[in-house]
Amino acid sequence: MAGATESLRKCLTASDLTFLGIGNMIGAGIFVLTGVVAATQAGPAVILSFVVAGVACVFVALSYAELAASIGGCGSGYGYSYAAFGELPAWIVGWITASAAAFSVAAVANGWSGYFGNALAALGVNLPDALTKGPLSGGVVNLPAALVVLGLMAVLVAGVKQSAKLNSAVVAVKLLAIALFIGVALSYIKPGLWHPFLPFGWFNHMSDGKTAGVLAGAAVVFFAYIGFQNVSVAAEEAQNPQRDVPLGTLAAVITCALLYIIVSGLLTAIAPYRSLNVSSPIAYGLLQNGVSWGSALVAVGVIVGLTSTMLVTYYAGTRILFAMARDGLLPPIFCRVDAKTQIPANSTIMCGILMAAMAGLLPLGELAQLASLSRLTEFTLVCLGVVVLRATKPDMHRPFRAPGGLILPVLGMLSCGALIAFMPFATLVRFALYLAVGAAVYFGYAARRSRAAAADIPDEIAA
Repeated sequence: MAGATESLRKCLTASDLTFLGIGNMIGAGIFVLTGVVAATQAGPAVILSFVVAGVACVFVALSYAELAASIGGCGSGYGYSYAAFGELPAWIVGWITASAAAFSVAAVANGWSGYFGNALAALGVNLPDALTKGPLSGGVVNLPAALVVLGLMAVLVAGVKQSAKLNSAVVAVKLLAIALFIGVALSYIKPGLWHPFLPFGWFNHMSDGKTAGVLAGAAVVFFAYIGFQNVSVAAEEAQNPQRDVPLGTLAAVITCALLYIIVSGLLTAIAPYRSLNVSSPIAYGLLQNGVSWGSALVAVGVIVGLTSTMLVTYYAGTRILFAMARDGLLPPIFCRVDAKTQIPANSTIMCGILMAAMAGLLPLGELAQLASLSRLTEFTLVCLGVVVLRATKPDMHRPFRAPGGLILPVLGMLSCGALIAFMPFATLVRFALYLAVGAAVYFGYAARRSRAAAADIPDEIAA
């Protein structure tokens, strides 16, 4: 029927959007970064870090929702940027988004490796440090982390699809793992471990050049909220987007924030925060209290949940590269589709090898910081996009408009910008070098070979 594919079915309620957000957010942040940030940056006050990061997420999510509802596209910052602003801004956002996916998968793989090691230890099998830590952490290679990425690569290359029922089951497993930890940890609380509550203060520069404190921790645990934007990109399918999108977004972020606060509070109350700089802190905390059976069960639940998180993030990253290559911004090899499986096998394999190397060689903390920084930069540009479009296209049809005029987009820019400023200087330098490589690729290749350069841009950018 003519026009049948021009709009999506409006079937999602506020509760549907809430569960969508919760399912996308719960992952490595709560299962891994709670311990790492507590040990190295915030102490028990990691609780406050989650609160600060959650507030920033609300501002960004409502701005994201306006672009999603107004422009449509692929549901990513790249698609919105290309449709709204053109090639160069789209390139910047696409380059950053692809990097965020890669760093995220590698970081989650590190966490997966830690919980996998915990599960094996519960069975009496102990892997040597040389094979579970990268060279910067005192080992040779984090072999489980590299192997799980390569395993996911094989799954995606084979064209295996996840069903909605499988995703729902995985979300349930993750929630059960959290519930089990909470239920057991309540019996082992030691209030004295919360003193001092703010050992690193609100923000400090350490002697080794790193940053610490509640605000520095917030910049890293922002990683835990990544996925909230998937609520906003469903705006076109909401029954009442102006009401359901903000309700669903707020409910999802607040629910996850409460879970993060409870888990991080209990974790730092059952084990000394300085001992939690491990890739499997939830299982480790239970193990330190002699609850080996609980540690093993939690580890199994987390392994299932993190595997799903990696698979979805990996998939999304390759599709961003596919969209960029299709628009001429990357070589055609990235958008070449396998005749049998109908998936971009080349980009999937190249990404898998790169991410496996990062997961095997780089420490969890640095990977998480780079992933958070990439997303914070992307979200800052998304909020800026809302401000620009309000000024340049005031009459654009907006099924959902972020309330309060420009207040929320501006607050989103300011909050993300502030969290970027709290990142370690070394992380900022690494990211700047990555952007410099991106600029070289754009001006050396994309600017001369893209569809825009050939004056062949289609009317609708479907990234």
